[in-house]
Amino acid sequence: MRAVIFANGHLGDSAAVLHSLLPGDLIIAADGGARHCRALGIPPDVLIGDFDSLAEVELASLQADGIEIVRHPADKDYTDLELALRHALQLGAEEAVVYAALGVRWDQTLANLLLPACTELEGLRIRLVDGPQEIHLLRADSERPELARLEIYGQAGDTVSLIPLTGDAHGITTRGLQYPLQSGSLAFGATRGVSNAMVGAQASVELDHGLLLLVVIHAPRALEDSR
Repeated sequence: MRAVIFANGHLGDSAAVLHSLLPGDLIIAADGGARHCRALGIPPDVLIGDFDSLAEVELASLQADGIEIVRHPADKDYTDLELALRHALQLGAEEAVVYAALGVRWDQTLANLLLPACTELEGLRIRLVDGPQEIHLLRADSERPELARLEIYGQAGDTVSLIPLTGDAHGITTRGLQYPLQSGSLAFGATRGVSNAMVGAQASVELDHGLLLLVVIHAPRALEDSR
């Protein structure tokens, strides 16, 4: 099962978001993300959060529409987006696509970018999407070896950046990129893996040890094929 989660940040290209949705997706709105759903004409299956970003009249309207409401107290240990991801995992989702996770607050943006590295969300493959940019995490040393490999689809010239988290990343092998690695390493805090590029319509990255943030920036004409 795939969950599509709307957070409360900047949404980006609404047409591309609508095009990416698939039949059977579980739609979850994290607090103010419900406004994005309403603007797109997509009723969420679940609305979750402490609802500090929604007026009571908005919440009442959503509840009247039959949407499941999962309310948490304002004094909580998790952001609304993390609550939404945890809820998706509890419902059996194996993949989550997150929209509107980035915004003007650097603390929230950084926290959201690092959510895929949370060990308690390890069973969920998370992809953050912001317009032409998508962000993945490769995780080695896991009980799910598929989390250490990713196939990338786009076009020649699309930017691909590899950024190690929590320490150096080792055993990196790439295919279909301009500057390939074969069982190579990238150092934590260094920028060697930034601004690589695809040479065709498909590329792949795999990892033997560590955590690797993978950012893909698609050229505009590739957006319709990048889901």
